Amino acid sequence: MVLARRVCALVATGVLLAGCSQESQERPDVAAPVDAGATAAAARTGEPTVSDRTDPDLALAESTPVEDSVYPAVGGPDVDALLYDLDLAWDPSARRLTATATITFRAARDASTFTLDLAGPLKVSDLTLDGTAAAYAHRGKDLVVREPIVTDDRHELVVTYSGKPRPVPAPTTRGDFSTLGFTVTDRGEVWTMQEPYGAYSWYPVNDQPADKALYDISVTAPDPWTGIANGRLVADASEDGQRTTEFQLDEPASSYLVTLAIGDYEHASNTSKSGVVLDYWYPRGQPMVLSDMAVGNDAIDWIEARLGPYPFSSAGILATDSMSAMETQTMVTIGNNDYVRSPAVIAHELVHQWYGDQVSPADWRDVWLNEGMTMLMQALWEDDHDEGPITRTIREWRAIDQDLRDQYGPPGAYDKAQFGGSNIYYSPGLMWNELRLELGDDEFFRIARSWLASRDNTSATREDIYAHWEKETGRELSAFFDAWITGETTPAPGVPAA
Repeated sequence: MVLARRVCALVATGVLLAGCSQESQERPDVAAPVDAGATAAAARTGEPTVSDRTDPDLALAESTPVEDSVYPAVGGPDVDALLYDLDLAWDPSARRLTATATITFRAARDASTFTLDLAGPLKVSDLTLDGTAAAYAHRGKDLVVREPIVTDDRHELVVTYSGKPRPVPAPTTRGDFSTLGFTVTDRGEVWTMQEPYGAYSWYPVNDQPADKALYDISVTAPDPWTGIANGRLVADASEDGQRTTEFQLDEPASSYLVTLAIGDYEHASNTSKSGVVLDYWYPRGQPMVLSDMAVGNDAIDWIEARLGPYPFSSAGILATDSMSAMETQTMVTIGNNDYVRSPAVIAHELVHQWYGDQVSPADWRDVWLNEGMTMLMQALWEDDHDEGPITRTIREWRAIDQDLRDQYGPPGAYDKAQFGGSNIYYSPGLMWNELRLELGDDEFFRIARSWLASRDNTSATREDIYAHWEKETGRELSAFFDAWITGETTPAPGVPAA
């Protein structure tokens, strides 16, 4: 997720001015969406190409779910979801969702009952476990299945449900969002953003970052509206005035990284120099939005030069009616204002495909794992593209760091009622920059890449990344990391000798 706004002015005390806006500036030249190989016909007609479906590799999705230390009421340690197969039908005039979720899961521990998250406005009409009707209770957001499970046994849970979804309150004081999950516009269009949680507003889920899973998502809506989700488009058909699209996410994702959009969309694509095809979904009749998004292919090339090959089998950028931007897996989602559609923010969200999506936090105390490296990369992008020298950017960040720690807490021990505060962005960004200056770019990014390779498709903790950097550098860095991540005062510049 991106900050609501970049640092654009500082008062004498170093406090970020509320309501400030990004300075106007010319955008760098970017390649426009073009026909690309097998996508040529699709780009001419506005229809996307359809990929072949593959058999899901459930072993990829085995993980170790935990009770989150920051938001323990959401998600839980009993269920290790492997595959969510979601069949969704949306009636925009009635604002009604009718759905069946088939969830393949591994029992992560012995339990007499197990619980998933599903918002109260969605009413369950049928529930089976391994093909047999199962006892359950649905109170508030807790869907409790009253059947025993045994560690490592695999099961298939089928939940049929319907209702009028609503977003859920967000634990934040930010100005660009106050709710999470399933959001309906005045026209009946749909978009979702759900960090740190909120996927449960539209499907039954173990809604915590440690439990990554594969996804097959089918969306039916009135033609010509299009349902859009993460992964590769594997089917697209219209019949009797309804259009059904099916998407397959073939590498595991945390639930907060899953997105859904339904509306009147056009489609285009272009290709990075390394061959990554980016699909662009934008509101019909709004070509300027497409023009904004087209920086994606150049951003991919720039990121790959530092962090290694793009980590997934599909890539896209989706424009919605939100006020923010979000790094949903394989499908960056951007909102409807100039800032979140700027090249630097699009690059920021694409960096998250590596830091945040390929490797995700195992606990929300470590959201800084996503945002710190990404903020540093955004600052380097701005420096390389004449949008602001990094020396000035770092100076500005350091000037406000202490105020952010005072207001929100340290980045690794933040106020849980102020999720997404500026402290989780700027403070760890400063930390990584100190290490970059100490090691030099070549060594710094070598280790940044080796971390991703060693933790591919997993969720990680601060202890994991501390140990990795200490091993790769041969240096004792725990005091350095602790000072930046849990310290109450801004550390001095530099990396202290062991």
